[in-house]
Amino acid sequence: MDEKIMLEDIISDLKFNINLYQIAILECENIQLRQILQQMRNMNESLQYELNKILKIKGYAIYSERATVQQVDEIKQQIQT
Repeated sequence: MDEKIMLEDIISDLKFNINLYQIAILECENIQLRQILQQMRNMNESLQYELNKILKIKGYAIYSERATVQQVDEIKQQIQT
């Protein structure tokens, strides 16, 4: 399996886990467990961020261009109407 696919798979799994942690945090009544889940979610988010940086550095990730202020304003107007 090539490196790009492995990194993408790991990132995909991390995103899934982050969503599960978020649901568990929202539904948790035990403050200690909630804090542990938040720490675990935060660690997963940090790892995902670092892996995304690696994808970008290695040229594996293709990101779209950043939207201009005008483009953002046009979308805002469309949503508000």
